[in-house]
Amino acid sequence: MKFALLVAYDGTNYRGWQTQKNGISVQSVLQDAAAAAFGKKINIIASGRTDSGVHAAGQVCHFSADISVPAEKVADALNFRLPADICVLRSVAAPEDFDSNRSAKKKTYAYRMYVARREHPLKARFSVPVYPAPDVALMQKGAALYCGEHDFKAYCASGSSVKTTVRTVYSAEVSEGFSRGCKDITFTVCGGGFLYNMVRTMAGTLLFLGQGRLSLDDISRSLITGDRSLVGKTMPAKGLTLERVEYSPDPFAD
Repeated sequence: MKFALLVAYDGTNYRGWQTQKNGISVQSVLQDAAAAAFGKKINIIASGRTDSGVHAAGQVCHFSADISVPAEKVADALNFRLPADICVLRSVAAPEDFDSNRSAKKKTYAYRMYVARREHPLKARFSVPVYPAPDVALMQKGAALYCGEHDFKAYCASGSSVKTTVRTVYSAEVSEGFSRGCKDITFTVCGGGFLYNMVRTMAGTLLFLGQGRLSLDDISRSLITGDRSLVGKTMPAKGLTLERVEYSPDPFAD
């Protein structure tokens, strides 16, 4: 039987999603919990890898296993054995052809910043302090340039091996708010898929734009030329959260 899981995690203490030799991963912790809960080794596959320190509010995973636990109770069985920084929000029976990675249609990420000279202890795990305050209206104009199909070569980490750096962005927005004495700035982007470090570099480029260190023309030219000198820095991982993954049909639809 195939199961789909909706998982949230604080990535601070993990070396990303995928199991690896040089540190503890979210995948390895989930699979250890599954082995303890169901008495057998289970391979859990996610919609995609999140890097070291990156968080997830709506990671989607799947696994196949012959177990007697009802699908809706699998979440409880796993959560009983998981640490506080990982939680299975929902568990459902999934069609046999469902694949959390290959079946994904869209992914939405959010990068969070706040305006401050010093790091705020109540924001430090999930967002990044920036100063001086950027022009958010200008950042919004910059984000709009990312929408559509473009070659994001300039936004891909060097040494990345992919067949193509062309990606489609369905929406890209910058919003602002206020919490805990600080101005919050959030860059939210939805696309069919993303390159390694792409969202973090987009966020850094928009920050540089808002601070007057880059221009709208620089962003436009970066998408045409692939010139890395026209984009901003790759922002720290802790500001990035995988918000949701979309499917058609949605395995979690009620």
